[in-house]
Amino acid sequence: MNIYVGNLPYNTVEDDLRKLFEPFGRVASVAVIKDKFTGKSKGFGFVEMPSAQEAQNAIQQTNNKDFQGRNLRVNEARPRPEGGPRGNRCE
Repeated sequence: MNIYVGNLPYNTVEDDLRKLFEPFGRVASVAVIKDKFTGKSKGFGFVEMPSAQEAQNAIQQTNNKDFQGRNLRVNEARPRPEGGPRGNRCE
């Protein structure tokens, strides 16, 4: 299951996010989303956990909890809509 993690402190790195979620189960991948021009964090990321049950538990245990001074927003990630902001604009 892919998990969206929002309201991250801007200095959070992938290893911080992995350590936050590992107590709840196996973490397959972690990504902190960064601005492609500045390389700075955009304040959100994604965590992939293979077990849906472990992922649901992680969401319940971390949503709205303090992490490095900010309350996280954690939920199941929704797929990006087709033709969204990164869709092909030239037709």
